[in-house]
Order: sequence, then structure tokens, then C-alpha cells
Amino acid sequence: MQLPNSETLLLSLQRDVLHVTLNRPARKNAMNGELLDALEESFAWAQNESSLRALVLRGAGGSFCAGADLNDIQSRGAVASEDPVGDLATHNRRFGAISEAANDLDVPLIAVVEGVALGGGFGLTCVADIALAQVDTVFGLPETQLGLVPAQIAPFVLQRIGVMATRRLALTGARFKAPEAKALGLVDAVFDSTEELEAGLAQTLTSVLRCGPQANRETKRLLREISGRPDSKQLDAGARVFASCALSDEGREGSLAFSEKRKPDWAV
Repeated sequence: MQLPNSETLLLSLQRDVLHVTLNRPARKNAMNGELLDALEESFAWAQNESSLRALVLRGAGGSFCAGADLNDIQSRGAVASEDPVGDLATHNRRFGAISEAANDLDVPLIAVVEGVALGGGFGLTCVADIALAQVDTVFGLPETQLGLVPAQIAPFVLQRIGVMATRRLALTGARFKAPEAKALGLVDAVFDSTEELEAGLAQTLTSVLRCGPQANRETKRLLREISGRPDSKQLDAGARVFASCALSDEGREGSLAFSEKRKPDWAV
């Protein structure tokens, strides 16, 4: 099976490890429809490649991922439709499906997190088996500050850091750096420089590749079975909530304020 090809996603197969790099650096690797397509194809390829032993996910240009591309959401909301909420909900639900695919990978998923991990980028960190971060990386769930809802990532965030921490972060939009992320259990190790981060990744891959590949696959399957996984019905409901908020006056004002680099009219 041939590796997928996309300008928005750089793929490299090295020593049975697939390196997946989000490649929209001018937008801090914010996810649009094309990038979602590429991620979906890449995770499907990884799940069906029997020789694969690990997947490394990171971002180009010094940033991991700034979440959803609001320009993409605005443009979809502006298209005339008989059911605008339903159409946008279908688009939003795709990220939930991609998050499920990442979460359900049988091989170890290692996230290398730099720059920013906001919204959907925060969610991608949560589905990683091992998350490594540079010390000055900024994390956050900014959706509510934009009049939106962290709908598709919420189940994965809850699973990673727990209910009360998720409430606090989602209801304030607070941003914080890697040391606090480690204290929350969001990331597993923090490094002071790019060089140390790369060395940490190399050491992690060495440890993973010392394990039996089939044993790792079966261990992940077992752990998913006994610990449970986010319910798809939750993600379906979340998509409708997200779309309703995004197309409301509040959501439109939040997205417009973000693009104009100002506070929305409800912010004090």
C-alpha cells in the first residue's frame, strides 16, 4: 500500500517508523479540509501496514498545531445550504473520526509538541501514547473565547487529564506552558531545547523498538478494551453543538474578532 501524498502533510518512513508532519506552517499548522483528508489517509495507511512499529506526529515550522482553521470554518458557514448546521456538523465530526483513528492505532503514537498546541492540537496531544514537549510550548482550549465549543476533542481530553481539569481549562480558555501540561498528565516529558527534544524522541523510539512489535499491538488493543474509548454518539452530539455555536451570532463574532485580532464584543 503506497504512502498518501499531500502538500499539507509530510510523510517519511524510517526504520519501520512513520514520521507524520503537519505542513501548514504559515497557519501554525491549523487544520483545514485538505489537512484532515491527509491525516485520515495517513492513519488508515498506518493501521493497515503490518510492518509499521511506531508513528511520530509533529508540526512543521516550530509549531505543533493551532487547532481548526477558522477561515475554513467561516467559509463553510457562509455557503448557502438548506441545513447549514447539519453541513458544518458533518465537517466538524470528521475531526472526531480522525481523533478516533489516531486513538485506535495499534502501533505506538508519539507526539512531538512545540510552539503551540491549541484546540485540535491539544486534542491530538491527548490521543498520543507518549507526548514529548519543548518547555515553552503553549497549550490551551481557546474555543469558548471564540464563542465555540471543544466538541470533538472533549472526550479525549477528559480521558487524558480528567473532568475537573478539563472543566477549568475549557471554561476559562487559559493558556499554559509545558511544565503545567506535564503536571496535568497531558505530556510525559519536557525538554529545554530543540536538541534535547530530538534526543528525547530518539531515546523514546529506541525504547519502543526494543519491544516486540506484535506484543505492543496486542497491548494497545487490550488496554483500549479494558479502559474503554470515547463514545461515537458523544462525538455526534458534539458536532451538532459545535455547528450551532459556530453559526450563532456569538460564534460569528468570535471568529471575526479572531481574524481582526481584537477582543469579541462580549469580552471584558
